[in-house]
Amino acid sequence: MSRGVLVTGASRGVGAAAARAFARAGDRVVLHCRGAVDRAEEVRAGLPGSGHAVVTADLGDSAAIPSLVDESAAVLGRIDVLVNNAALFVDEPVAGSRRIGHPLAETPYDEWVAAWRRTLAVNLEGAAHVTWCVARQMLDKEPMEGGRRGAIVNVGSRGAYRGEPDVPAYGAAKAGLHALGQSLAVSLAPHDITVTSIAPGFIATDMTESFLAGPGGDAIRAQSPFDRVATAEEVADAVYWLASPQATWSSGSVLDFNGASYLH
Repeated sequence: MSRGVLVTGASRGVGAAAARAFARAGDRVVLHCRGAVDRAEEVRAGLPGSGHAVVTADLGDSAAIPSLVDESAAVLGRIDVLVNNAALFVDEPVAGSRRIGHPLAETPYDEWVAAWRRTLAVNLEGAAHVTWCVARQMLDKEPMEGGRRGAIVNVGSRGAYRGEPDVPAYGAAKAGLHALGQSLAVSLAPHDITVTSIAPGFIATDMTESFLAGPGGDAIRAQSPFDRVATAEEVADAVYWLASPQATWSSGSVLDFNGASYLH
C-alpha cells in the first residue's frame, strides 16, 4: 500500500530523513522547501522508488499554502500523510553584538516584534494552514483500502517544555504546535484522521554541527544520560511510526523524544 506523503521543510535534517524513511517503505513523497530547491532535488534524486517531487512555498505566506497543497495532491493523487516539519530559528547574531536570538533583556522592541512575527508565521500559523488544507482534501477522499483516511504528524520540540530563553518565540511556537495537534486530534478522530506530535531534544544535523563541534558541544551531549544527541534518522523513524496504522491509538499524544534529557 503506497501512501502519498507531504513533508514540509524536507531539504535537510529531519525533513530529509523523514522523506527517506517513507520512501524506503514504498511511499511516494513530496518534499517541500522554501528556497533550497537544489538541495531538495538532491534529496529527491536519492529516494528509492518513483513518484516523488519537490514543491516550493514560503509557509509564512498564507496565500501560498493552498497552491502548495493542491500541487502536492496533484502529484501524489492524494495526500495520506502530512509531516509538519518546516520551522525557522531566528538566531542570527546582530552586527556588533555577541547576542544570538532574541533574549528579552538584550533585544530592542522592533527586533523582538519582528522575531515573533516571523517565527509564529512559519512555525505555528504556517503549520496550521497547511494542516487545514491537507485535512480538507483528506475529508474529500475515501480512505485507502486497508488504511485510514489520514495521518498528520507535527515535529515539535523539547523547548516547548524546558523553555528557550534565547529564542522564546521558537519555544512558544512549538508549544502552540503541540496544543494545535491535540485540538485537531479530537476534532478529526471521528473522520478517521490521526494527529500526533513529537518533541525531540537536540538533534545532530548540518545546522547544529557547529554547536556540537564547538566548546559547548560536550555540555549539550551531557544533557542526556546517554551522553549524545539524537540523529535525524532516529527522529524520522519515530515520525514514520506515528504515521503508521499501528500508532492509531497514539492520536493526540506528544511523544517526548529527548534521550531522557528533559523529564516532566
